[in-house]
Amino acid sequence: MIKKILMGIIGLAVVVLAVFLVIAWESSIDPVDPPASDQFGQEQIDRGEVLAGLGNCQTCHTTDPAQPFAGGLAMPTPFGTIYSTNITPDPQTGIGQWSEEAFARAMREGVDRSGTHLFPAFPYTHFTKMTDEDVADLYAYMMTREPIRAEAPENTVEFPFNIRMLQAGWKLLFFDEGRYVADDGKGGDWNRGAYIAEGLGHCSACHSPRNPFGAEDDSRAWEGTVVNNWYAPALNASNRSPVDWTEDAAYAYLRSGGSPYHGVAIGSMAEVVHDGLELAPDEDIRGLSVWLSDLSGAGDNQQAASQAADAIESAHERMEPGTTMGQGERLFAYACASCHYNDPADPSAMRPEMSLNSAVSAPDPVNLVRATLHGVSQEEGIAGVMMPGFADALSDQEIASLLAFLRDTHTDQPAWDNLEQTIRDQRQQ
Repeated sequence: MIKKILMGIIGLAVVVLAVFLVIAWESSIDPVDPPASDQFGQEQIDRGEVLAGLGNCQTCHTTDPAQPFAGGLAMPTPFGTIYSTNITPDPQTGIGQWSEEAFARAMREGVDRSGTHLFPAFPYTHFTKMTDEDVADLYAYMMTREPIRAEAPENTVEFPFNIRMLQAGWKLLFFDEGRYVADDGKGGDWNRGAYIAEGLGHCSACHSPRNPFGAEDDSRAWEGTVVNNWYAPALNASNRSPVDWTEDAAYAYLRSGGSPYHGVAIGSMAEVVHDGLELAPDEDIRGLSVWLSDLSGAGDNQQAASQAADAIESAHERMEPGTTMGQGERLFAYACASCHYNDPADPSAMRPEMSLNSAVSAPDPVNLVRATLHGVSQEEGIAGVMMPGFADALSDQEIASLLAFLRDTHTDQPAWDNLEQTIRDQRQQ
């Protein structure tokens, strides 16, 4: 009897394995000669360039600015390090022999030309929403870039996660293939913004927590998380910023890199704004703004102005001078207040009011810590405006005292835990 049961279990396992192999197997697509540059019209190439920006392709596929799209960028994951691939039209090390069919399959199904399943570090889970026209335009742009011969380093993903065929099982659990479907209950601007944010822009890839299998946690979508050593804030109503993301505030931030009611874009988000969205037309930025404002549940500009005034007034009340100033307050008064003090009726994005700054009210202090240590360059934030770093001028304890003071007096949020240790860790990055 036991022998029969064991044989039955083994037989069932063989059948399940066979079914899985059939599901997981993907055919290769024949190589083609690299397309001639005159195969594509300039208008199509230009549209593709805008799309490449919206997808932030160059940031992830470039390590050396002199070799754009040549790959090699290290992307640490809980399962090991994955390196971005060469997506220039080099025939040997890039995608020069990829047909448009192969390119579209990789973008929308996560399978490369040879039939190998791609790791979801490449966000095909979002790109699957792209239209045929947008895929064709992006293909035209990529195939007219300068071919660069460059091999990406080998991934260091640990066993068994390095078995590519297992990605087929991951897809069965977490991948919904299909094009974007417009919401008839929303307007054209909203749908354009949703198409970009949920598709090519893959915004939730950074702004949503992930489950233990590396997939976005749909139950906590848009609730914010730490990624690449930056905190990507919540984009929905759980955002702790004191002022809502109105359409105008979102537009100003995405177009110029700063908003009076939220602060400036630094780190990864600065790359999105100043590199990715730089060529995007205003209608795309406006669409993203309409979508974001709706997702966050924002009111109108008048309500936002009232929220800002209340936040600034509350901060000023908490900062009523006492008999003596603590260390954090002294540091703010001497090192920060000359810039970060505004007319409550007219806050400025160029000199953010700290009671409105999203980094001060965030649940994780990493963005504020990094900005304080290293400053904000002229390439980040609002173009041409900079902030000096204080890594050499202040100790970990002094910076912790300053940031704790800001948190206590400029927000109604609880104190951050282990702040000085966070500063010490970031200083060593």
